[in-house]
Formats: sequence, C-alpha cells, structure tokens
Amino acid sequence: MDWNLIVAANIRRLRLERGFTQEQLAHECELDLTYIGGIERGRRNPSVKVLGKLAAALGVYPETFFKPSNTKGPAD
Repeated sequence: MDWNLIVAANIRRLRLERGFTQEQLAHECELDLTYIGGIERGRRNPSVKVLGKLAAALGVYPETFFKPSNTKGPAD
C-alpha cells in the first residue's frame, strides 16, 4: 500500500466534497498552495502537525486520511 497516495486521494476527495479550492484550503491551513498540491499528488509527506491543520480545516479526524478509498462500507 502506498500511504502517501491514500492520504493524497482522501485529502483531495474531502477538499472537493467541501467545495474548497486548493488555494482556499491552503489559506485556511496557513500553508503554501504548492505544498497542498504536492500533498494531493502524493509527492509531499505531511507532518503530523500539517495533517492536524488539514483535518481541522476539513472537519474530520486525521485518521480519516488513512482509510483506503476502495474499502466498501456496509451500505455499499
């Protein structure tokens, strides 16, 4: 499993679900726009502190970023 890609996909999915642009998310987290892009492409390895900022901005717990998206829930 490539955890960087799993985290990247979840952050991107959550950002889009909330209607944020990368720029808006970066501003909310006080991070650079290019850093957000790098995270979403799986090229950056965010620290726990950054994951906490992203989670707060997206309204989730950081553990949400580590759930593989191909996992089907009971309702699926």
